[in-house]
Amino acid sequence: MPKSTSICDNFLALLYNATTWANVAINATAAPITDIYLALATVTGAPADTMSTNEATYTNYVRKTVVRSTLGWTAPSGASTSNAAAVDFAQCGVTGNTIVAAKTGKAVGASEVFHYGDLNASIAVSSLIRPTFDIGAITITEA
Repeated sequence: MPKSTSICDNFLALLYNATTWANVAINATAAPITDIYLALATVTGAPADTMSTNEATYTNYVRKTVVRSTLGWTAPSGASTSNAAAVDFAQCGVTGNTIVAAKTGKAVGASEVFHYGDLNASIAVSSLIRPTFDIGAITITEA
């Protein structure tokens, strides 16, 4: 059974903006996560993946952190949220990758994935190429 748009918005606001969902859930008060990690991938994601599954390995690559608030992610609307600021990954050194997907999660290493999806177009990352996502270019949609 699908969720209503308002439920999707509340869920996304809780997850990406740390906004309390009245009478349902509150953000952790003792040790809440403060950043959402954004990873690039060389293969389309799957439900059982972790953040490190098929993760990019180009020279100088590291995951990006995006603040878990409306400074990092827009307030959800229409069951979607997007990046509120540009996201610039490290410039590639010698060895490259072809990036086809991205995913969000809560930590480094093989942590759980919040959302994953294919890019609209792959990015051929080679020497001196820096993957960059403009404001609003990363859209996360709940259904």
